[in-house]
Amino acid sequence: MEYRDLGRTGVKVSALCLGTYNFGGMTPDEPAREIMRAAVDAGINFFDTADSYFSGESERIVGRFLRDAGLRDAVFLTSKVYYATGDGPNDSGLSRHHVIEACEASLRRLQTDHIDLYLTHRMAMSIPIEETLGALTDLVRHGKVRYIGCTTHPAWAVVEAILVSEMKGYARYVMESPPYNILDRRIENELIPMCRRYGVGISPWSPLAMGMLAGRYAVGESFPAGSRAAADPEGIYAQRIKRRGLTVAARLPEIAREYGMTSAQLALLWVKEQPGITSPIVGPRNAEQLREMLETVDMRMDERLGRAIDSLNPPGEAVANFHNTSGWMKPGGWDADGR
Repeated sequence: MEYRDLGRTGVKVSALCLGTYNFGGMTPDEPAREIMRAAVDAGINFFDTADSYFSGESERIVGRFLRDAGLRDAVFLTSKVYYATGDGPNDSGLSRHHVIEACEASLRRLQTDHIDLYLTHRMAMSIPIEETLGALTDLVRHGKVRYIGCTTHPAWAVVEAILVSEMKGYARYVMESPPYNILDRRIENELIPMCRRYGVGISPWSPLAMGMLAGRYAVGESFPAGSRAAADPEGIYAQRIKRRGLTVAARLPEIAREYGMTSAQLALLWVKEQPGITSPIVGPRNAEQLREMLETVDMRMDERLGRAIDSLNPPGEAVANFHNTSGWMKPGGWDADGR
């Protein structure tokens, strides 16, 4: 396994991060344990979860596994705060109240005394960054959190947080986790250069574009049974699956075959090898999918392959909208048919 620096922290994390979004839903406890054991055996030391994943069940499954296997200290564990964890008016967002309450609840579910990396799951426009950073800093000072970061934030918001931390002596964001894949490359325009400039790690989510780059969806066909899009045809996941993106994704298998890999492997390899990327988050539903993804660890990109990907979707451009849950990124001209 290759290990990379997490920003400027000095922490080494595996070049692939195990995402646990499916745990507790599409992947029940026993298959999830098999995935986590296979990940650790392969050298993955970076796990990603969140309090909002299946009402905290993902955290519970991860916590039980790490406790039973005696692996808590071997894993750099990430969780997140922002989305609603209850029906009350203060059960969501990034207020001091919710940040501290949510962290305590995550610690209980994870059965641990600390979270290695605690991320603000989305940006809270109406809450001053000082409010959130102050709460996160107190969690760090009390040893309940070791590092902090954010996910799906605009570049300017990350810079604002860094500047406020520098001025007030608060804990500093060390990582941003944005959507990034061959179909949506918009973070190349500002976010990646900013992170490289300020020493912020990048752990992208959805490197396989929710399965679009693995052949899970096809132009003109219904959403496959068991897919996120099929579960809610009008929801956020289905909104990302448009004709433009599917047409580009359909061209990937030909390139992948030329290089002796699957489309999913090529899509993951491409993200892993991009400048500034620390560790893409992979979200296998079973151990077999994980094993396929693990083969990319020893693979490398060459310039010819990079040009072939650029011919599908040029740098900085997007043919699918994976920022549709960000609350700040405009869709950039998508109409109802996704053309």
